[in-house]
Amino acid sequence: METTFLLGGELKVDRIGYGAMRLSAAPEPGSDPGMGHVWRAPTDRSAAAAVLRHAVRSGVTLIDTADSYGLGENEELIAEALHPYRDDVVIATKVGVARPSPTEWVPVGHPAYLRQQAELSLRRLKLDHLDLLQLHRVDPNVPLADQIGALHQLREEGKVRHIGLSEVTVEQLRAAEQITPIAAVQNMYNLLTRAHEDVVDYTAERAIAFIPFFPVAMGAHTAPGGPVAEVAAEVGATPAQTALAWLLHRSPTILPIPGTTSIEHLTENSGAADVLLSDDQYARLSALAGD
Repeated sequence: METTFLLGGELKVDRIGYGAMRLSAAPEPGSDPGMGHVWRAPTDRSAAAAVLRHAVRSGVTLIDTADSYGLGENEELIAEALHPYRDDVVIATKVGVARPSPTEWVPVGHPAYLRQQAELSLRRLKLDHLDLLQLHRVDPNVPLADQIGALHQLREEGKVRHIGLSEVTVEQLRAAEQITPIAAVQNMYNLLTRAHEDVVDYTAERAIAFIPFFPVAMGAHTAPGGPVAEVAAEVGATPAQTALAWLLHRSPTILPIPGTTSIEHLTENSGAADVLLSDDQYARLSALAGD
């Protein structure tokens, strides 16, 4: 099993990256605990920076963020911790979602807005170009061609190296490819959440990176004594490592980006690259989504 991937056919990254969204302050009172916490930078910035630095030292080469995480403070934190960046580190960010409040995530695909946000990301990340810029969400009120066209313009201007999409269908991906090369798709996908199986297969056929967010499956199947724990015990790994290993086996273009605020968990997640599943173990895990 390959443990690296050529993003856009030329940027070599380790297949297990790091999702920086978790590096944020505690959730605002009354907000959704799942997403309401991505409103401000963490109180302990030094601890968050230590996690980012450890990630890079331990071999993580793909760091994922977005302009909407902490209203840009997540990008600033990455620059604070890692700039000047190592030559092998790839920073991926996203534009196209506004945050008018801690609990609102509003797609905004006006071309001028997308281009402005890319300029702001460049400043906050202290970069002269973005290795991977992803459309965070498709705005249903703006023609898709106009949204992709704005990213294509940034690429033509040399401000963006590769373009990606997030939470899209195969049909939307095909339409985007008619306008500009697409290097990555970031959809929600894990061992138990598999609504985007067709997108996974399509990206594998096209050598497009599939970057699953929330890649570590949760729920009853991952509980002690559950099916994932059983396979984990057989291979000498943790359930989280086993769930990530399944993703790596699912498609050679899958690049999981587990996020954590813990150096211990970061090390655990990275260890998934060394977990080998037999055909029988892979098949048993794959059958879980239908349960």
